[in-house]
Amino acid sequence: MKSFDLVIIGGGVAGLVAASGAARLGARVALVERVSLGGDCLRSGCVPTKRLVRSARLAHLTRRAGEFGLEIVGMRVNFGSVMRGMREVRAEVGKNDDPERFRKMGVEVIIGSGMFIDPHTFEVNGEGLRGRRFIIATGSRPVILPIPGLKESGALTNETALELETLPGTIAILGAGPIGMEFAQVFSRLGSKVTVIERAGRILPREDSELTDALYRILSDEGVTMDAGTEIREVSRVGNLKRLSGSRGTEDKSYEADEVMVAIGRAPNVEGLGLEAAGVEYDKKGIRTDDTLRTTQRHIYACGDAVGPYAFTHVAEYHASIALGNALFPFMKRKVDYRVVPWATFTDPEFARVGLTEEEAKEKYPKARVYRFYFKDVDRAVIEGEGRGMIKLVCSGSRILGAHILGPHAGELIHEYALAMRENIPVTGISRAMHVYPTESLSVKRAADEYYRERLFTGWFPKFAGWLIRRGGWKA
Repeated sequence: MKSFDLVIIGGGVAGLVAASGAARLGARVALVERVSLGGDCLRSGCVPTKRLVRSARLAHLTRRAGEFGLEIVGMRVNFGSVMRGMREVRAEVGKNDDPERFRKMGVEVIIGSGMFIDPHTFEVNGEGLRGRRFIIATGSRPVILPIPGLKESGALTNETALELETLPGTIAILGAGPIGMEFAQVFSRLGSKVTVIERAGRILPREDSELTDALYRILSDEGVTMDAGTEIREVSRVGNLKRLSGSRGTEDKSYEADEVMVAIGRAPNVEGLGLEAAGVEYDKKGIRTDDTLRTTQRHIYACGDAVGPYAFTHVAEYHASIALGNALFPFMKRKVDYRVVPWATFTDPEFARVGLTEEEAKEKYPKARVYRFYFKDVDRAVIEGEGRGMIKLVCSGSRILGAHILGPHAGELIHEYALAMRENIPVTGISRAMHVYPTESLSVKRAADEYYRERLFTGWFPKFAGWLIRRGGWKA
């Protein structure tokens, strides 16, 4: 039996960050991964899907070439080449996660499934690994709805959709969350006829409703059909097609498609790890931890999707640094801080968010104010033909409570607001900062400027200013 200072279970982003950090600190560390290093982000998440988003956007821009004075004749999407390109990019990025790279750091990388046999021993491939400390970072997996006939129909997930070799002529996507909306636009722009079916009353139901309504209109104009408030009860095969039966209110609904894709969310990977033998409590939401990411067993920590509450790669990376520090140096007791968690949905235009929505803010802060600025008024966005969408700021006084962006590169632009919120920089601080012209970043300042616009050009102040100006102001 081998002994280690730290045994990490799971080789996704959280596990890799923890393993490399532990090795650099001089710890004897073992990293156990069931399939291959890199996790879902590399295999079926961020990396491959964003390549598909890029390919689909280029196809869309090519169709719009006439807007820019270009004539392109005979553009055709080669879906097989698109998918091969995606896999090549995934393999290139995956070089950073090569097991040999981590072994050279001093990490003992072990590929195989395993489980705890007692609180200090994790058994994998018939060999026991003894650990003074453990970090569980086993990630999550797609949820499959318990709809009769769905599994038997061969429904796709975000994982299996990446293995397609032929573009579906028609596809029905169950779920209008981030994964569902990204794939819907990708498939549509590459040439599929897409229908999105969402049980909630609108797409991206956790996001700001004003901006999701705007995104709904944009995607509808592109040809994506979206049926919100619809629940599917059964899926069956009719020849080569798949038939979905359901209802919206009292109205029966029926759909037929070449493929069905499920994109309703993810579930933590906690089963089969022997957590009971380790004394680690968990439920369907994930492993139970305190705010230092320590589980119910004092020497075992957990992080990433296996813990929640946010299934994002950047949160997993953030978790890993906290779990690692607390596991190796328990006296540190760093705590997770979810006050400012930004995220983005990579539709086109992108949808990014940090903090409270208007609805959430006004429940807590009845006097909260909303400031809007539209990309149609951002010169760089107009120049590039990307003048759709808006920035929406929610503030209490000059304090930013939330920022929501639907527009070009929203995932990049959101970070200035996230930094301001974390460091308690008021909205006026962003407004006063100089931003380069012509850039899309200028939109961040322009939205913040709306705070001053309301105060300087409405109410009593303009009247007072006019009175003062007419009387010559004050003597120099």
